[in-house]
Amino acid sequence: MSEKNELFVLPFDHRGSFQEKMFGILGKPTPEEAERISFFKGIVYEGFKMAIENGAVPKEIGAILVDEEFGDAILKDAKQNGYRICICTEKSGQAEFDFEFGENFKEHIEKYDPEFVKVLVRYNPDGDQELNLRQTEKLKFLSDYCREKGYKMMIEPLVPPTEKQLEIVEGDKEIYDTEMRPKLMELMIEELQDGGVEPAVWKIEGLEEREDYELLVEQVRAQGRDSDIIILGRHANDEQLEKWLVAGAGVEGVIGFAIGRTIFWDSLLAYKAGEITAEEASRKIAGRFEYFYKVFKGK
Repeated sequence: MSEKNELFVLPFDHRGSFQEKMFGILGKPTPEEAERISFFKGIVYEGFKMAIENGAVPKEIGAILVDEEFGDAILKDAKQNGYRICICTEKSGQAEFDFEFGENFKEHIEKYDPEFVKVLVRYNPDGDQELNLRQTEKLKFLSDYCREKGYKMMIEPLVPPTEKQLEIVEGDKEIYDTEMRPKLMELMIEELQDGGVEPAVWKIEGLEEREDYELLVEQVRAQGRDSDIIILGRHANDEQLEKWLVAGAGVEGVIGFAIGRTIFWDSLLAYKAGEITAEEASRKIAGRFEYFYKVFKGK
């Protein structure tokens, strides 16, 4: 695989979950709270820059994914310094996808001019069909817009189990993940494609078998499409994440990863507890980013 086709993303676009689980903030944060959240995200960004600047991860294949709400200054700095940037478009913590800024979402993308426009959606082919159709229509609208403006659409389609699917596996989500989810993901991709959703990058949940990645690559590239896959971290522990990365590494069309909380969460907690400085937290984050990059590359 050529490095120019690879993509290693450090995502820290978490909003509702970040402010609630890191700071215990429910609802809209105060200006002071928002400033503190932005500062913590700045620690992650500094870690990303350290990993790039010390040569651990080549600049041309690294990228950040951050939100406008808490990452405005970060996005502007990254753009100015030539880093690859992704911006999220979805409302945080919603069961049904909708745009963060409603009908004004376009101007919020264009003011940063990102390379990638990311959207998260929860979609199970065996789930609520009306919900799936509504979401597909909105995703097609975004897909068409990105194509028109020259942005690369990055979709993060999660496939949560339905109640019936959980009954089949007797509530064991690990069995669902390994035995049911791969085929559901293939069907989900096909249905979205049939609905006119054409992302450049599919940011998918990790899989343990190489054959499952090959199956999904075949689907994302069906009918001559020029699409790729990156592996999402899901805040998994190191052992689980390494399994997913090793299984996908080397599969043509699996070009990297998007790992966030597994890389930065513990370091931010240590800083918050006063156990390390902000600079030390950034250095630890840089080291974690480099570590998983090397796992994927087999170094």
